[in-house]
Amino acid sequence: MIIRELNKNEAPPMDLLLLADPSIPIVEQYLKRGQCCVAEWDEGIAAVYVLLPTRPETVELVNIAVREQHQGKGIGKQLVHHAIAYAKQLCYKTIEVGTGNSGVGQLALYQKCGFRITGVDRDFFTRHYPEAIFENGIQCRDMVRLSQDL
Repeated sequence: MIIRELNKNEAPPMDLLLLADPSIPIVEQYLKRGQCCVAEWDEGIAAVYVLLPTRPETVELVNIAVREQHQGKGIGKQLVHHAIAYAKQLCYKTIEVGTGNSGVGQLALYQKCGFRITGVDRDFFTRHYPEAIFENGIQCRDMVRLSQDL
């Protein structure tokens, strides 16, 4: 597997990005300002992530997704570690990530990769997404915020 920055003339893998964030307008908005990286497998793009500068010396991992047939192989963990290393290379001091309260696996993954919970943005998903999102039988309402010093 090769992880690389998406070329400027290359279309982003929207089908993958929409797995992690179901809002086309929101995804398109942060793609304009962020750095998109893809993980290539033999048959094409298997995974994606987007880093978005948010404040001086701070970047946020705003989207990370792995194709269903490649899940459970450690690719998500490799992407998170790559995003952390890439953020360091870009001279950021802090990397942040936000995930839904219903994303039990994602919360575990981020903490295994060194992120610490810094807060909860209550009702984030009910305020910013017109349709209810359910994951693991739980309504995704709140955004759990995590960060890591680089």
